[in-house]
Amino acid sequence: MTPITEVEGRRLALSNLDKVIYPARHFTKGEVVHYYASVAGSLLAHLYNRPVSFLRFPDGPEGQRFFAKNVPPGTPSWIRTAEVPHSDGPARQVLVQDLATLVWSANLVTEFHTPQWQADAHGIADRLVLDLDPGAPASVVECCEVALWLRERLAADGIEAFAKTSGAKGLHLLAPIEPTPSGEVTGYAKGLAVEAEQALPGLVTHRMTKSLRPGRVFVDFSQNAAAKTTATPYTLRARPEPSVSAPVTWEEVADCRDAARLHFLADDIPPRLQAHGDLLAPLFNPNRARPLP
Repeated sequence: MTPITEVEGRRLALSNLDKVIYPARHFTKGEVVHYYASVAGSLLAHLYNRPVSFLRFPDGPEGQRFFAKNVPPGTPSWIRTAEVPHSDGPARQVLVQDLATLVWSANLVTEFHTPQWQADAHGIADRLVLDLDPGAPASVVECCEVALWLRERLAADGIEAFAKTSGAKGLHLLAPIEPTPSGEVTGYAKGLAVEAEQALPGLVTHRMTKSLRPGRVFVDFSQNAAAKTTATPYTLRARPEPSVSAPVTWEEVADCRDAARLHFLADDIPPRLQAHGDLLAPLFNPNRARPLP
């Protein structure tokens, strides 16, 4: 029998809670739901008013994975949605605005992916993102070296950057900016990636070409495009273990000599939040946002 729970006055049916989603850690679907509920105070702030793309993996990371942008069938009528333009026409996407919607979404077993713009300002970014993706044998250690260079370069333009792990192999840099058309942000970010490649030859590439990737860090600027999304801070990832896209301090970035130091699992995050709070909270402060040069 499917258990029914009540969250903030909403009745939710939660299914298959004993199902093992991450076999490497025997981490169940119930633990997935519990994790998302335990970090809701911080995660919801990053999801708020941003149309969500779900990367669903209901049978675990080794099973079928699929993106769901449109509102899933059977979505309760009380869940808020937004109409979002797409190249093939407008679609309605979920807005995760409250704990009840977050728990309902967690029951789908999902990664959360969000754009750099908000639902009422499509294509007008209030964040800049740089995705640092290492090509083996490079790892997050090399990403940290590149991140420190990019941090200083952004600071030279008056822009303050913050870091989080991707939850996979790399690192994401995020910066609050004054509302700017996504195309302009993409152009600026591409310029930074090119400069990084010139300043750190042999370590950085700004091109996705596979033959250029081994041993280098690909600085992916394209996720600033209006149509693109990035893994939301605190989301679980569809990896062998319940890894998390976790905010990190710049001290942790500077001191990283071992990739394992920046690998965080679900159980690591509540203690980190207790110790540090949300390291990405400055992204919400309008006084920290800066114009692009």
